[in-house]
Amino acid sequence: MPVAVVLLFAVCSAWADTIVLKNGCRIQASNVIEKDGRVSYDTPAGQLSIPKSIVARIERDDFAYSSSPAASGPPVVSPPQIEPVRGYEDVARLTVRDGSIDLAYVTRLEIDARSSSPASIEKVSAAHFAAAQFLLGKGDTDAAIDHYRRALIFAPDNLGLLLNLAVLYLRESQYTLALDQLEHARRVAPDSADVAKLMGWAYYGANKTSQAVEEWKRAEHLRPDPEVERALEKAQRDKSEEESYQEGETAHFSLKYNGSATPDLARGILHVLEDDFNDLEAQLDFTPREPIAVILYTNEAFADITRAPSWAGAINDGRLRIPVQGLSSVTSDLARVLKHELTHTFVGQKSHGRAPTWLQEGIAQWMEGKRSGGSAGALLNVLGQEPGPHLQALDGPWMSLSGGSAAFAYAWSLAAVESIIESGGVSDISRLLDHIATASSTEDALREALHINYADLEQQTLTLLRHEDVR
Repeated sequence: MPVAVVLLFAVCSAWADTIVLKNGCRIQASNVIEKDGRVSYDTPAGQLSIPKSIVARIERDDFAYSSSPAASGPPVVSPPQIEPVRGYEDVARLTVRDGSIDLAYVTRLEIDARSSSPASIEKVSAAHFAAAQFLLGKGDTDAAIDHYRRALIFAPDNLGLLLNLAVLYLRESQYTLALDQLEHARRVAPDSADVAKLMGWAYYGANKTSQAVEEWKRAEHLRPDPEVERALEKAQRDKSEEESYQEGETAHFSLKYNGSATPDLARGILHVLEDDFNDLEAQLDFTPREPIAVILYTNEAFADITRAPSWAGAINDGRLRIPVQGLSSVTSDLARVLKHELTHTFVGQKSHGRAPTWLQEGIAQWMEGKRSGGSAGALLNVLGQEPGPHLQALDGPWMSLSGGSAAFAYAWSLAAVESIIESGGVSDISRLLDHIATASSTEDALREALHINYADLEQQTLTLLRHEDVR
């Protein structure tokens, strides 16, 4: 076993593990080992062991309430392959020239289109579509949406424009606006599989699972599609589980909860989430546009529905999915997970779903109140013996990480975010997320927002860890 891996497990053992029993009891311990049908562990009273058959799960490395880094932004939805407007290629060459939009040309086309000439209407629609595509390539989604909306003024029943605009609204988590476009598109093309597919995503994002299932079944009937098949299977699991759930809502949240969760707990969770919403709104200078779905599960239902790795204690895949079995009120641990998961929603939407996983998880940990002081020495020890993965290697999904590797990834990511905040405040995080939403890469966003690259950030993080280690 490589030295770094050995040390990594040593780092992990420095943090407390929790053994969760099937009866809901929790045992804080260290050096937890599963062997020969028993679970042994160290406590201040010495080493103890219990039958593995009475253990529900082991929450390692203080990650009981760390989320699995599932996608927390809007679904990855691509526009259907429909020709948006006739004559697009010719008009596009005149609309976008020398790396910019020829607004004078587009204005002339609009003036001509007001004469109601069909050819002029097609041209101005094509010009606005070309401008929207150019702006999307530069990461300016809001401006692209404006051009789609102007195109639809002249061609309100153009199916390609309607669906492309709906896709942008879905990516922005603006499900109500997406449904407006899709309902219009259905009137234009009642039997379109593309319309049904996108309506399924819109309803699912709006926490209307039954309608999503209905639309995806319709889409599959019209045209089999592997993406729809996977989405439908997931939505049907949700629908089956949630049919008997109770509901609650506030200004910013839509809550569903299993009958084993008390109404008092549900109300307490909504109260805490509203407070967290206001805090994150102020710190990140961003407001999610749609109510956020929250689902409270038993431990078994959480495992069955999310199929998350064992080290994950919660999931945010656009909906905040949280196990609360055995709780009757909002504990400090539960309060942390609520803040952590809600942070993912803010970060995902503010960055248009483009924030790398290390940044997502680092910000979420910092917002829930974690700091690097207690783990600085152990993390430096690992990095000093054999360099761990660079931050850039932690850009993608973490779902396949082992518990020990996840421990390192979380600690390293928290330290990186903490170093950014120590250097320039939370406003630097907010500015970085804005740049990530439009930059061609995370490193470009780092340069534009903070005037550093990945190597600079790693050195800055190591400096922070060394300072924390000597405190």
